[in-house]
Amino acid sequence: MNRIHRLGGNMIINRRLALGLGSGAAASTLLGSTAAAQAQETDADWDALIPGTADLARRKIARKYTRQVARAGGTWSSYIDVADPDGVVKPAVEADADRVVEAYSVNKIAVAVAVLDKVDRGLLRLDQRVEVTEAIVIKDTDGIFPLDGAYPSSITIGHVLATLLTVSDNTAVRLCGLVVPALELNEILRAKGFVHTQVVPVANPNRFFLGTTTPGEMSTMLRRLAAGELLSAASTQHLLTVLRSLSSFTDGIRLNLSSAERLNVATKAGWFVDGRNEAGIVFDAAGKPMITYALFASGRFRGDPALNADNYSATHPALRARAELGRSLYDSVLRITTDAPRAYRAQPYRARNGG
Repeated sequence: MNRIHRLGGNMIINRRLALGLGSGAAASTLLGSTAAAQAQETDADWDALIPGTADLARRKIARKYTRQVARAGGTWSSYIDVADPDGVVKPAVEADADRVVEAYSVNKIAVAVAVLDKVDRGLLRLDQRVEVTEAIVIKDTDGIFPLDGAYPSSITIGHVLATLLTVSDNTAVRLCGLVVPALELNEILRAKGFVHTQVVPVANPNRFFLGTTTPGEMSTMLRRLAAGELLSAASTQHLLTVLRSLSSFTDGIRLNLSSAERLNVATKAGWFVDGRNEAGIVFDAAGKPMITYALFASGRFRGDPALNADNYSATHPALRARAELGRSLYDSVLRITTDAPRAYRAQPYRARNGG
């Protein structure tokens, strides 16, 4: 289903665009060009046709997406939108965007939204402490809690969210479950309109698998977050600051960006088995949200299947595709200005050498 969003509004309106393609197309654009026709056109052709517009950005992004997905292989379900100067958001890519997919760690965004929802209602505090016992630590090769080597300890909920969203620590999922049990978490998300973005409860009420979403729903969650419609202003700023930090994921959309550019992209990746996912927001230099993306890929990718099976790094075909697309997404926002009412300007990067 094609979607039009208005930034900063109170409602998200979903409808078919008169000139759009179906959601099953590899990449639908507002002008209705097919992928084959796009491949025959050059950037110069488009610059001459509609220079410096959001429509041009959408067409370039759609073509880039089509080429990179074909090169990477696998099965992709994706949604990418771009804001017009008047703040109306329209899709550039809509490929099986309503398909329910395994979210993996991308759903840690949803977990964080649920935790911060309880913070906003005064039921939790960011400085509230939770206990880290040896039994709760997932001793995998991700995250930092397995590296501590000394338990028990206690940390704040703010620290839990930071590790959840930056290094994607899986023990942090269990720590969030201590303060927002699985059933309550799903209820919070459903109350906000996210019926497919749900975790999977297990026998222990405080634990869960990260569950499912759809590209369209995840994109809507990010848009509504940036529009201030999901959380308080303080919680929104907190969540976006963590997702934009240089400690957050850099091997995909942000790989080919400079440090300063990375600070203008809020992102969260998720991977498991054959799934390679990423979703986030690209901001302009003024901190206004310009593009949201939700990219979910799985299956057989091109190259050596044995090599790709346990490869979660930037050398995986899906991550190479996202890195190429990320450069295009970021460059696209440089040409567009918007009257979106909310801005989240990134703090400039300042390195230190200890002391």
